Amino acid sequence: MMLAVLALRSLWSRSVSVLLTVLGIAVSSALIVAVDRVRSETRTNFTQTIAGTDLVVGARTSPVQLLLYTVFRIGDPTNTIRWVSFEKISSHPKVAWAVPISLGDSHRGFRVLATNDGYFEHLRYGDEQKLLLEEGELFGDVFAAVLGAEVAATLGYQIGDPIVVAHGARDDGLSRHDDHPFRVSGILKPTGTPVDRTAHITLTAMEAIHVGWEGGVRTQASMAHAQQALPDLKPKTITAFLLGLDRKMDVFLLQRAINTFRDEPLLAILPGVALQSLWDLFGTAETALVIVTAMTMVTGVIGMVVGVLATLNERRREMAVLRAVGARPLDIFGLLLFESCFLAAVGVVVGFLMLTLVLNLLGAVFAQEFGMLPSAGFPSSREAVLLGVLALSGSIAGLLPALRAYRLSVHDGLHAGG
Repeated sequence: MMLAVLALRSLWSRSVSVLLTVLGIAVSSALIVAVDRVRSETRTNFTQTIAGTDLVVGARTSPVQLLLYTVFRIGDPTNTIRWVSFEKISSHPKVAWAVPISLGDSHRGFRVLATNDGYFEHLRYGDEQKLLLEEGELFGDVFAAVLGAEVAATLGYQIGDPIVVAHGARDDGLSRHDDHPFRVSGILKPTGTPVDRTAHITLTAMEAIHVGWEGGVRTQASMAHAQQALPDLKPKTITAFLLGLDRKMDVFLLQRAINTFRDEPLLAILPGVALQSLWDLFGTAETALVIVTAMTMVTGVIGMVVGVLATLNERRREMAVLRAVGARPLDIFGLLLFESCFLAAVGVVVGFLMLTLVLNLLGAVFAQEFGMLPSAGFPSSREAVLLGVLALSGSIAGLLPALRAYRLSVHDGLHAGG
């Protein structure tokens, strides 16, 4: 007890240097937890880009490629699916719901996805979260457009603004469907998924704007022609479709049935499995974050050792006086070791509290800008281990200055500095 009181009084007498040492450990602790949470949240968000969907079905290709163009809007499909095949599979008794999607057009650098109201009703992301409107409504009419949050924010669109879709990835005068303008009917809340970077239109509108187009070139399209054909317009082909089943246990049976579908070559994938495979391809990024965490921990420990050693030379007279009044070398050793343990523990606690405060204050900004909100609650088991390792490492690192103080002689201390 006397040792602890003496150590605390000694720390108080050096409050400025102690505060800087604690601050260094606190910053290291906060960075360690922050980096680990970003790594964890990034992986979770990635693997939960699409949730609640049991199967994604597209033309026969690789599972990763099918996932890339249907979920992430990257690349182009190798082929399309006939509408009759979609109708046949969606009527399967094991299927609870089916949502068709059609890709191929764009708007000022953003992909355009054609679908129906079921897309907004059944699509989930993250922890089974639904797509919600920030303002406006869903498809109020055929030529309505529902924009992702990033599309609306980047291009400055508001409800009621007209937009023109372009054929394919180009966006020039020859490829624009300017004879069929759309109206922004709704803007979705941010999700942190590719939905934010997508403009959504109806399947009927997708067919209507391509009336008179052949081989990607407009030949005879006109607004009157399209409007006249609207009542009878029905998709001939789609890019892919999403399936939800009544019973999860039937997913493998239906997947096999679709993969052996006789009418045309199709591929059905489990999105969770495909997402995990895709994440494994980018494992280098996760490894880099783990390395950054380790280096931050090492930097924090080195900083604490340097701080204690820097003050130790100034405290040689203090150590010598303690020895002169009866303190044993082991007492000096214990004093320095207690200070190291105390500084490490306080620094870790302060660092975690700092991070929690920042996340609570700026959580909305992180969610808006990055689509990700790291948890601001209690540390996870992994984080507790990391913080414990940092505190233990700091305590062990205190052995070096403690051993040096242990070896100081009374004579050396009394004659230090003249």
